[in-house]
Amino acid sequence: MDGMDQADEGKVLREGESRREFLQKGVLAGGAIIGGYLLLGSSLHGLGSPDGASGTPSRKRRWTMLIDLRRCDGCGKCTDACRLEHNVPDGQEWMKVYTRTDNDGEFFLPRPCMHCENAPCIKVCPVNATFRNEDGLVVIDEQRCIGCRYCMAACPYDARYFNWSEPVEGDEILSPTHERGHEDHLRGVVEKCMFCAHRTAEGRLPACVAGCPMKAIYFGDANEDFLSNGPEKIRLSTVLATQEAFRWKEELGTEPRVYYLPARR
Repeated sequence: MDGMDQADEGKVLREGESRREFLQKGVLAGGAIIGGYLLLGSSLHGLGSPDGASGTPSRKRRWTMLIDLRRCDGCGKCTDACRLEHNVPDGQEWMKVYTRTDNDGEFFLPRPCMHCENAPCIKVCPVNATFRNEDGLVVIDEQRCIGCRYCMAACPYDARYFNWSEPVEGDEILSPTHERGHEDHLRGVVEKCMFCAHRTAEGRLPACVAGCPMKAIYFGDANEDFLSNGPEKIRLSTVLATQEAFRWKEELGTEPRVYYLPARR
């Protein structure tokens, strides 16, 4: 982020800017993002191991998402990108876009898994099938999952889904490149968003981030204080200090790793 002072960066997500002005200011000096890849330096990791799942392993990364609700137009392209990437069947929207209404009118709220620091789903799993990997992601070992669905009941975000049946072979949702986070799905287990751990392990942005045409979703490592939506990059600490960022249902104490910028002020 060389060449960027905090006063300039605090304006990155300023209310009232035109989208063209926003995009022009977003491409700032320092670092590089090429073809949607995050150039993050050291070796990254995917799902990791569930051994010792009851504890929190030493963190290499603290993957974090920021969603600018002022940009989201509810198009659902993030959902489509996720379904394509993971071969997710109908009715299981790992990235679900809600339509909500407040005093100022209607707005849209995308909801991935929150990858909570204080995750209720981890606490209730009787077989340690849900655990936190070394990059801080809350993931599921589907081979261990016994389908009890305690985690679904514990999740306050309704971000988990039970596989009642196996996807139909040759479903049109299958990725033509077969470079998916899930080659197969097991019947009788729970699944959810995993922040595309297989993509971050390769230095790529999650599918929902890359697939958002409005560039409303940012993703990166909080340990490095760096988030990107592809063409733009920002400091998380500056945005949190200068914008009215919030976390959904944070009053529950789950400490979600997903932040939002309000739809309007």
